[in-house]
Amino acid sequence: MPRVISENAGLAEIHLEPGTCDSKLGGMEEAEVPLEHLQEETHHHAEHGGEKWISWVALSTAILAVLAAIAALLSGSHANEAMMRQIESADQWAFYQAKGIKAAVLEAKMSLSGSSSEADREKAEKYFEEQNEIQNEAREKQTEAKSNFHRHEVFARGVTLFQIAIAIAAISALTKRRRYWMVSMLIGAGGCIFLVLGFIQH
Repeated sequence: MPRVISENAGLAEIHLEPGTCDSKLGGMEEAEVPLEHLQEETHHHAEHGGEKWISWVALSTAILAVLAAIAALLSGSHANEAMMRQIESADQWAFYQAKGIKAAVLEAKMSLSGSSSEADREKAEKYFEEQNEIQNEAREKQTEAKSNFHRHEVFARGVTLFQIAIAIAAISALTKRRRYWMVSMLIGAGGCIFLVLGFIQH
């Protein structure tokens, strides 16, 4: 029976764990790619600019926009998944606490009566086993939430780099300075790295 008390005593510390992710998850927003106007300007200058390389700028910005949209979709998906897993984890911790309260009430009943029946002892042992199972499941959900949140962050960084790359590419078309396009391609390559990292991470 002391084991039930020790489980309940540690409840306050364990129950605080879900809160560590709530502040992060609560601030998550889906990444957006509001660069349509810049793309239109780039394509316009590609058609009327007269320099052949500007057409490649227009093509590269279109590709970057597609990659940015994919990264934004994946980022939002993992953000939603992280939120769902965190909610499920919080539900499991609440269930764990409810089992602990039942075990404490049962122990108080046995202590006050001065005797305990075989049925009461079996029920107390069952509560203890159920608490362990619920605790393991809650921690598993919490780990999944953290993993999804981390992947959301990786994809979001990729979206940011793609947006910057598209903006710089538009500047290169507007100013007709090819070196800006090279910088844009380097930043776009960085966005691709984050996109790949988001896929391979678990």
